[in-house]
Amino acid sequence: MSFDVAADAYDRFMGRYSTQLAPGLADIGDVNAGQKVLDVGCGPGALTAELVRRLGPDAVAAVDPSESFVSAARARHPGVDVRLSAAEDLPYPDGAFDATLAQLVVHFMTDPVAGLAEMARVTRPDGVVTACVWDYAGERSPISAFWQAARELDRGVEDESGLAGARSGHLSELFEAAGLRRIKEAALYVSVDCASFDEWWGPFTLGVGPAGAYAKALGETELSALRERCRHLLPEAPFTLTAFAWAARGLA
Repeated sequence: MSFDVAADAYDRFMGRYSTQLAPGLADIGDVNAGQKVLDVGCGPGALTAELVRRLGPDAVAAVDPSESFVSAARARHPGVDVRLSAAEDLPYPDGAFDATLAQLVVHFMTDPVAGLAEMARVTRPDGVVTACVWDYAGERSPISAFWQAARELDRGVEDESGLAGARSGHLSELFEAAGLRRIKEAALYVSVDCASFDEWWGPFTLGVGPAGAYAKALGETELSALRERCRHLLPEAPFTLTAFAWAARGLA
């Protein structure tokens, strides 16, 4: 899945959720001072920021296949080695990192098993590989109401529930297929306050990810119907949205 959008569009769409998610993922990955770590699929740098906070910029590297995200991550995190790269072909030697992490990325990898195997390759023996994906299949993601409304209005819609790692246990299966060991799965959650319905809805019109692409392809009448159906499904504003993600960790 391509994310050929501006970094600030992604920030509005997913940034406030991913920023809250990052500390929990870093905890699961046992990220501690003295390590050298890699952020795979870093986007504009939500997880990168947490890794820098814990380790300092010189100990953090990051990659992403989006040129706009790489430029934003470099500007936001001076001193971090940020490179343009897909997860399936990481530009680092074997065992270069103590830990490798991928936040909200595995489900967008062209080949998730190959991407996780690459993460294991660049992680030292017995180093930790960690990843997380929203619980789309359980309809507990920040955008589940959007896809529920879309399905009610269009039975042929293809949502994100079937993507890699988006259901309980699937990340562990992918980790095992990639050759990782001593795999453990956990759940993470975040809560975000929305002052108005439009604060939640607006980012869907920016073309970010599968949901944004779907919304952007709709005509004015269809988009208006989707918007109103989402309004009906969500609580009256202001409201707090709690979202859950599946996480897994394993040893390289």
